[in-house]
Amino acid sequence: MAILVTPETKVLVQGITGGFGGRHAKLSLDYGSQIVAGVTPGKGGQKFEDKVPVFDTVHQAVAETGATTSAIFVPPPFAADAILEGVDAGLDLVVCITEGIPVNDMVKVKRALQGSKTRLIGPNCPGIVTPGEGGGSSGGCRIGIAPGYIHKKGNIGVVSRSGTLTYEAVWQLTCRGVGQSTCVGIGGDPVNGTSHLDVIKMFNEDPDTHGIIMIGEIGGSAEEEAAAWIRDHCKKPVAGFIAGTTAPPGRRMGHAGAIVSGGKGTAEAKIAAFREAGIQVAETPSEMADVLLKIM
Repeated sequence: MAILVTPETKVLVQGITGGFGGRHAKLSLDYGSQIVAGVTPGKGGQKFEDKVPVFDTVHQAVAETGATTSAIFVPPPFAADAILEGVDAGLDLVVCITEGIPVNDMVKVKRALQGSKTRLIGPNCPGIVTPGEGGGSSGGCRIGIAPGYIHKKGNIGVVSRSGTLTYEAVWQLTCRGVGQSTCVGIGGDPVNGTSHLDVIKMFNEDPDTHGIIMIGEIGGSAEEEAAAWIRDHCKKPVAGFIAGTTAPPGRRMGHAGAIVSGGKGTAEAKIAAFREAGIQVAETPSEMADVLLKIM
């Protein structure tokens, strides 16, 4: 079992005919993901890689292929509308890779998601991977831009605001012979669709996830909220890491949401919340896997 996506998940790619979207759609196909459709307005009727049909709208793609999940590789000015199109089509999951979507656009998307059946991951995220047996081309599901070959099927859940730190944690685990159930990059924008806490709750209920690595960074309070829930409810060992301990106050670090403002969202406060919740904290990124494996 896994969370959110499985090898059976049918995926459509919005922006599949663009250079970036097409490249990663091909990598997902090679990994074994069921990419059943592409969507690019005005290019309906084409075929991607001579086998994936391209449609003008998400509604058409869903009706023809039964897709339940979307990966969005659409430029920032149009990405919010692409998310809303997925919501209107009744998709279960939308994974938005696009970076630089205006915050006001995402506030409108967040409001539209309320009461809908659609879960959004991202934006500005690396996506989600549920590894298959032996890695790529063997029944896994890769949605987004994560390097598929670093993953190994197993029992550790990974959730992170940082794409590169997600890859680092996954590769550390794989190099130690330890596989992952599902790896979720939730993105670093200030307004996103899925939080650390949302993913932690899913991992906690997943019988095939035996331990969790949670990676956060400065800015906001999402990590503290997740830590408080973990302290009171989580049944599984959790290791954590917070990026940005050396970032000056008021200086944005990488992601749009990674900024300490008004004295809130500091690395020190997040690390303290982790420790109070019983989460073992890695001092450096190179220790994330070892810290988890030690407490397991």
